[in-house]
Amino acid sequence: MPVPLLDLVAQYQTIRDEIEPALRSVIERQGFVMGPEVAELEAAIAALTGVPHAIACASGTDALLLPLRALALQPGDEVIAPAFTFFATAGAIHNAGGTPVFADIDPVTFNITPEAIEAAITPRTRAIVVVHLFGQMAPMERIAPIAARHGLAVIEDGAQTIGARRLIDGTWTHPGQLGTVATLSFFPTKNLGGWGDGGMMLTTDAELGARLGRLRLHGGAKQYHHDEVGFNSRLDSLQAAVLLVKLRHLSAWNDARRAHAAYYQDAFADMPAVCPPRVDDANEHIWHQYTIRVERRDALMAHLKDRGIGCAIYYPLPLHLQPCFAHLGYAPGALPVTEAAMRTVLSLPVYPELTEAHQAEVVGAIREFCG
Repeated sequence: MPVPLLDLVAQYQTIRDEIEPALRSVIERQGFVMGPEVAELEAAIAALTGVPHAIACASGTDALLLPLRALALQPGDEVIAPAFTFFATAGAIHNAGGTPVFADIDPVTFNITPEAIEAAITPRTRAIVVVHLFGQMAPMERIAPIAARHGLAVIEDGAQTIGARRLIDGTWTHPGQLGTVATLSFFPTKNLGGWGDGGMMLTTDAELGARLGRLRLHGGAKQYHHDEVGFNSRLDSLQAAVLLVKLRHLSAWNDARRAHAAYYQDAFADMPAVCPPRVDDANEHIWHQYTIRVERRDALMAHLKDRGIGCAIYYPLPLHLQPCFAHLGYAPGALPVTEAAMRTVLSLPVYPELTEAHQAEVVGAIREFCG
């Protein structure tokens, strides 16, 4: 039985009757850019996350770029980020005028560690980008005090964690509640994905929120009046309409992902060759990815693909070893935990519409490989 890594067609079939009227409303009104659906989506995401100022933009990458540009980085200014993440994290730092400084990760959660952040801070450091990877949050209760002590901004890259929470001092905390800004991506493969690109910025700072709102609209709050040079990073109304429909299902979809992850955890408990992912006890994971570690990763990947089972490597080459960052002077061995992850990680299907039969197929193929 073929098992795709992700099945967006199956998802569409479950919500078709809700999505098509929402799209028709936008089409009949012919209001395609920054229509009322965008403001409605911003309000809904603010309510979900408990972060009062939500600013929609054109992509998850722009959601990172605009807050970094708001810092007015100067040549030589450094921004700390993990090396084990999607390229946009570091690309946004570079395009905002900063110098990425890469830090190592925790071998269990794959998230940047407070110790690595502290060790990377220099007099030139201006900000920290904390990536909440694969669906669970980094320890913000330890990172935020480090940033405050050094006077640093904290950008929380939450592209993979919409709906994820962390229990801090007895209170459930979302990305954006402790950092300067948190970002979301609505790329189609995300837990809450549009039918194209889209992103959002979240902040508790009203003044910063207003500025980010201007930056996405060419730097002006009023049409044809520009307080600064900004960007064209508006969210399409059609994307917002799709996301509003999908948002109604997000909690149930995340619950389904958690159930699928629990199935895998039980199934791999007696397979010593497979190291399943682990959840920080303080986190409520949303399982954007279910990522195992296997020493013979490439051979297992080939085995699964031969049987029609989708899988993928996130990420095969860490950021500090990317050719475009060779000028920064990192060499193999510089970030050993990141590089060990690069050689062993493999992500398996965990999308909400996955059936038990699909999962049994995946587990059976892995058990066959492991002997």
